[in-house]
Amino acid sequence: MAKPLHIGLIGGIGVAATVVYYQRLCAAVSAMGLPLELTLVQADVQELIRNNLADNRDAQAKVYARLIDRLAAAGCDCAAITSLGGHFCFDETVARAALPLISAVAPLDEFFAAEGLHRVGLLGTRVVMRTRLYGQLARTEAVALDAETEALGQRYQDMAVAGTCSDEDRAVFFDAGRRMTDEMGAQAIVLAGTDLNLAFDGSHDPGYRVIDALDVHVDVLAGLATGRTML
Repeated sequence: MAKPLHIGLIGGIGVAATVVYYQRLCAAVSAMGLPLELTLVQADVQELIRNNLADNRDAQAKVYARLIDRLAAAGCDCAAITSLGGHFCFDETVARAALPLISAVAPLDEFFAAEGLHRVGLLGTRVVMRTRLYGQLARTEAVALDAETEALGQRYQDMAVAGTCSDEDRAVFFDAGRRMTDEMGAQAIVLAGTDLNLAFDGSHDPGYRVIDALDVHVDVLAGLATGRTML
């Protein structure tokens, strides 16, 4: 086995996503009977939203780089952004980062292919849906409700900032997923927004397969944290 790594998380974007990352990463490492070395730093969700909507990648990358410097000073071996929407400036951040940055997007294409999925539907931020996960899916086709990207993206953003999901929010997201499966041939709906676990919390059955992209990222981080996989 490789050397277990000290994981650094950039959280706060939003709070619910940070909490679920922490919970699931702790559970995954604990299930292997190993300790977890983890440090968390706090980003500003409102600053991220402004930079994301303006496509101001350099500005957000500089913010991330400062936070990654803190993680490096704390002894972390690698860093991760706890938001798929926050990956809009991933390449720009990598160029400035003092630590290796572990992508939440890159592992998805391999995961979907391994699951035999040829077409998936996306729910998440405006940019994630509009760019089809930043154009990084090579083996699986992604679809989204293009005419409703703005409305769905705004609803997702509001939910993420609030950290709570109303019954109306859940109904809208569930219906959007249903239409992508029934009308667009999606074999599964991908929660490509880390705060969507607030809506798809397991207490209600949407009637179709749901894949939480967060779980794929956490599995990668757990492998690094336990030495199961190498950088």
